[in-house]
Amino acid sequence: MGEYMADPEGPRTKEDLHRFIDLVADSGVDTYLQNINSQVPWYPSRRTPNILTGYRRGDREFFRKHFRAGLSDERLDPALDESVAFLNRYLDLAEQGVNWIDEISGACRRRGISPWASFRMNDMHGANNWEGSYMTCQLQKDPKYRLKGLPPNPRDGVNRYLQSLDYSHREVRDYMLLVMREIVEDHDYEGLELDWLRCPFCIDPPATQANIDTMTNWIAEIRELTDARAKLTGRPYRLGLRIPSRLGLLKAIGLDIQAIVRRGLVDFVSFSNYWQTSWDEPLDDLRTELGDEVAIYGVVATGVNWMPAYDPVRKEQASKRLMSASAELLRGNAAGKLALGADGIAQFNFFANDARSHNPAAGERQSEYAALKDLEEIEHLRGKDKHYALASRLCPYNYDFPLWEHAEQTPAILEPDWKGAFRLPMCAEPDARALELLVQVVTERSAGGDSEPTLGVSFNGSWPSFDGQSTDQLLFPTGIYTQHVAGNLALNFRCDPATIREGWNEVLVFNGSHQRATAAERQAHSVKIVGIELAVQRKTAR
Repeated sequence: MGEYMADPEGPRTKEDLHRFIDLVADSGVDTYLQNINSQVPWYPSRRTPNILTGYRRGDREFFRKHFRAGLSDERLDPALDESVAFLNRYLDLAEQGVNWIDEISGACRRRGISPWASFRMNDMHGANNWEGSYMTCQLQKDPKYRLKGLPPNPRDGVNRYLQSLDYSHREVRDYMLLVMREIVEDHDYEGLELDWLRCPFCIDPPATQANIDTMTNWIAEIRELTDARAKLTGRPYRLGLRIPSRLGLLKAIGLDIQAIVRRGLVDFVSFSNYWQTSWDEPLDDLRTELGDEVAIYGVVATGVNWMPAYDPVRKEQASKRLMSASAELLRGNAAGKLALGADGIAQFNFFANDARSHNPAAGERQSEYAALKDLEEIEHLRGKDKHYALASRLCPYNYDFPLWEHAEQTPAILEPDWKGAFRLPMCAEPDARALELLVQVVTERSAGGDSEPTLGVSFNGSWPSFDGQSTDQLLFPTGIYTQHVAGNLALNFRCDPATIREGWNEVLVFNGSHQRATAAERQAHSVKIVGIELAVQRKTAR
């Protein structure tokens, strides 16, 4: 809700919620997952304190302790005002006697969509001030129930942003189960997603086998809860996980995904990065590890990658290209996941591009809702324009979790006479004669300025081509962003679309410079590749 729905002239009403679900339904979505909590419910809970507990309309002081101590007034005052406006939207509904999660499920039922709830297992929005944030539960405010906050390298010292709830305490598990129980028993939903991507913290690593067994048995308690609801209603009540793909690391914090699946405790697993979408997550290997008894969904997450792009109209650049702004990106990301055997496609924060904070063109809805229709059908995607990319390292905004991301392939540095292989999944194109394939290699401009690097590209074993054409244009526009930033240089290589394989494909990039006699020469003629992106498009498309 919040800023992702256009503000009405007056207070927020239940009709706003129904209009949004109508938009989703008209886009062909069959299941809607509604996030219901941070560490406290965002709806008027009857069982626990909720996000509005203690809030009075317009009370800026209610939010002050949510923000980092020492923040300048120049930054803090607008943040307080935005927080007031944000929570007032929920208060609008509460004062009208509207429980918005019931309106969401009711709207879904009216339009034939299955309503599911998504539960954030260890939300960290209150990490600036665990004791004072309005988003933290009472247990989090007590240091006894927090994780130690040690990063993988203990020499880095304690990090308060890693000190979220410690599930080794029965009190923490009981509290979380209490909130889930209310959703399952008291509201008309028929699926529950345990979102361990928000955030991937559970028990201090390395978890003991006793810790791991405790968590597996606790998830079995949740399964008993959903099974009881299914028996009462006569409808299945699906239970699943949204997690990163690093199963070994998850086990180290107490979540043995193989054991959970083996015991039949979950119906589905959705794999994803935290914010930027994954382009090369090995869903085929994950299927081998987990078997065929659980559905595996590919998640189209919020961002394309962290490669910056430029809006020439507003003369703004950002590293926040959003997936939902481009039908071509949505098709490419979905096609790669389906080609590796995903049972379906889930969208996360699809509507983010309608928000002012991500969309400078305020009032202009940019999310491509129409592109969602049949996105889960790989045959529907073949022959259509598609934009593929790769995730990138080094989030500039400090709100991802690098340890948990699937290992990014870019940026990458190629010294003279080096080659680099980049791998990504794609769907094959049976009618390749009507298509063209462009491979775009984006590099950081050298300190010298405008000189182009000598690069060659081989796609799936083709003879290397050094005939790249320079451009400042993205392969396809992504909303308001259409160009590369001035600090990057892009080369387009034409390849044969008939050579695209179903599943894994390889782009091999060569640095054709031979200037490597000295360390200084090698450094001067090295190339930093910041992005590899591919366009499959109809020959008449552009």
